[in-house]
Amino acid sequence: MRKHLKRFLPDHRSVSENRWLRPFASTLLHPRLWHLNRHSAAGAVAVGMFCGLIPGPLQMASAALCCVLFRVNLPLALLTTLYSNPLTIVPLYMLAFGLGSLLVGNGELTFTPPPELGGFDPARWASDLASWAMALGRPLAVGLIALAAGLSLLSYLAVRWGWRLWLMRQWRRRHAPPA
Repeated sequence: MRKHLKRFLPDHRSVSENRWLRPFASTLLHPRLWHLNRHSAAGAVAVGMFCGLIPGPLQMASAALCCVLFRVNLPLALLTTLYSNPLTIVPLYMLAFGLGSLLVGNGELTFTPPPELGGFDPARWASDLASWAMALGRPLAVGLIALAAGLSLLSYLAVRWGWRLWLMRQWRRRHAPPA
């Protein structure tokens, strides 16, 4: 599994030679940020899932900060934040609003549909989407935190369990009697 993931991730040397990252080299070149094992992978996916629901362009910056704090795999966490994108963000926010409404317990809350993508003006659509999200208020905020925490915990457990299953299968294949 590690070999397959390493094909898509940048290596330590390419990051150290990048002139834009040179001022942060002492922090970003810590070996645990680039080492890939089941602990760092599970933590990275959990960080990416949690930070993926942060609104706006702060997703990857917050994921990078969390990776530095928790010392988990940086590239995998950044890659994982991409699960929330223009196609999935509205359903995720609708799910978060519903979850937040259940947790807040206020039955008078009404859901207003998201803005339509009218024309080819993504800046206006992003502005309309931000004002739509702000109008939803407390249930959305509570729901986003709850959904991010739930997705993070589930993904952490799934990666740990899946990696362990894969290791057990590989061990059994290695130690199986020849056929």
